Amino acid sequence: DGYFEQMVTECRFSSKDLQGIELIDSYVFNKVEDIRFNSTVGKFVGYTEHGVKNAEAWNSDAAFLAQMLGQLERYCKGNAAIDYSA
Repeated sequence: DGYFEQMVTECRFSSKDLQGIELIDSYVFNKVEDIRFNSTVGKFVGYTEHGVKNAEAWNSDAAFLAQMLGQLERYCKGNAAIDYSA
């Protein structure tokens, strides 16, 4: 019993040039995705009432959005290069 919360980070890419790489951060509560950040869209999207409110707040913070987009470079592209080198 209790509550279940998780954040899932995915880097999707299909070629070595990494031009089409995409970062997706999903925030899940009790097995329902509340909110998602997609680097291709460039903002948070809410899927529940709680998620919509958070998306509005987080999208209004330019520094936070820049930080999320920075994860694409730091986390996804760096790890993809390591994956392709193996």
